[in-house]
Amino acid sequence: MQLERRSLPQGKRPALVLVDFSTGFTSPACPLGGNFDEVVTQARRLVDAFRSKGFPVCYTTVLYRDPAEASVFRARVPALNVLAADGPWVGIDPRLAPQDGEPVFEKHWASGFFRTGLDAWLRAQGADAVVVTGLTTSGCVRATAVDALQHNYPVIVAREAVGDRDPPAHAANLHDLHAKYADVMSVDEVLAFFGCGA
Repeated sequence: MQLERRSLPQGKRPALVLVDFSTGFTSPACPLGGNFDEVVTQARRLVDAFRSKGFPVCYTTVLYRDPAEASVFRARVPALNVLAADGPWVGIDPRLAPQDGEPVFEKHWASGFFRTGLDAWLRAQGADAVVVTGLTTSGCVRATAVDALQHNYPVIVAREAVGDRDPPAHAANLHDLHAKYADVMSVDEVLAFFGCGA
């Protein structure tokens, strides 16, 4: 038997969370990256619209300064070791560069909320909903969206503004997120929903 799921009211002051749009994920030259040009383009539409409305915008990036940080995660996925804090892969893709006042939360694990200041910042901004974009759908996007719900935010995942190197995993995780944790909406629907225009 299929469980009932309901779309939730999304509030009046949504925050846009851009998960791991670092060059390590947006560049095919990095072992963790892929060709996500269209995902970046769609995320940029949301960034511009949210800025125009004065809604909060923030970013996450995965980076490591010490071998002990997230040692089990890194042992399981050794490619993460390229994300050294002083390396070339941890900066936000210039196409989505943060503006002044838009923080970049450093994280060591999948979720943008785990051991970061993201929740405190969202509350300080008066955010009453979270729109999640980023890379990758089956990993850090999913973990961040689930944790947003677990921090009691209504959550939207912007379908074209998330991506994954594994298309079946991308589709399966969007299906599962929509069934249980978030409203998966097109970018056009998100823009219309919050009165941001196209």
